Amino acid sequence: MHQPAPSADLRHRTIEAPAGRLHLVEQGTGPLVLLVHGFPESWYSWRRQLPALAAAGYRAVALDVRGYGRSSKPAATEAYRMLDLVEDNVALVRALGEEEAVVVGHDWGSGIAAASALLHPEVFRAVGLLSVPYAPPGGPRPSDVFAQMGGDQEFYVSYFQEPGRAEAEMEPDLRGWLAGFYAAMSADTMPAQGEPDPHFVARTGGRLRDRFPAGKLPAWLTEDDLDVYAGEFERTGMTGALNRYRNMDRDWEDLARYDGAPITQPSLFIGGALDASTTWMADAIDAYPATLPALAASHILDGCGHWIQQERPEEVNRLLTAWLASLHD
Repeated sequence: MHQPAPSADLRHRTIEAPAGRLHLVEQGTGPLVLLVHGFPESWYSWRRQLPALAAAGYRAVALDVRGYGRSSKPAATEAYRMLDLVEDNVALVRALGEEEAVVVGHDWGSGIAAASALLHPEVFRAVGLLSVPYAPPGGPRPSDVFAQMGGDQEFYVSYFQEPGRAEAEMEPDLRGWLAGFYAAMSADTMPAQGEPDPHFVARTGGRLRDRFPAGKLPAWLTEDDLDVYAGEFERTGMTGALNRYRNMDRDWEDLARYDGAPITQPSLFIGGALDASTTWMADAIDAYPATLPALAASHILDGCGHWIQQERPEEVNRLLTAWLASLHD
């Protein structure tokens, strides 16, 4: 199994893009594989994949999505709509001198990767989705769906959608908040069944962190790793990241013309058996024969939580590299 190469092998660069600038980190040469992170993360979430993909003969590129890390952070909330994030990905491929790429995303990055493949099949020739299944555009307005979830509790997405509200919880102690959030969705530290669900918050005066596990980091997250994540968000604040949630109704309107559309390029899904994204969206996974007709495989990793490529890097790397190799057969 390839071990992560020294960080000196990583090449940092900044490119011009619709966001203003995009920061990316690349390793290796060969066909381009674009890695798109989720919330609340950064390019660093792919630190175990970059060397493995490079060793397998690929040009692996992990970006900071707009609003994160060293990429630009536009002030307008609507600058974080899905259409803009897709155009960032297209601009990145072009700026790297490539015509096409395989795009792989985790969490929100999975949604961005799927939308990139759906809107620009001429650029994104295959798509890998981690943790969050593909569900075609359409259905009821997202904010209406989230408002109905949880009964006397509020779903975290609704909580995140109100500008400034979640920032007021997170930013006074970003490192502590991130540690708790990561632990709440990791297999080895998540709350036991029957304990209060950290995806919900009390409607009156509640905070998400009231339900986070305290005092223990998940096995995949070292203190140094946490310092990297916290350092990025201490510098940028959380608004750029949270603005993704604040555009879900805009995305619903923007993508209405793709209602029910399948992704026809070769695809791969990897989810964690203990991840709420996998269980809540089980119907979306069941629909893959129609929605992902060129799906190579759908893997559910037993005993794995949400941070799949960090919790189980060797297994994810093996599945990714085998799938990528199959694209050339």
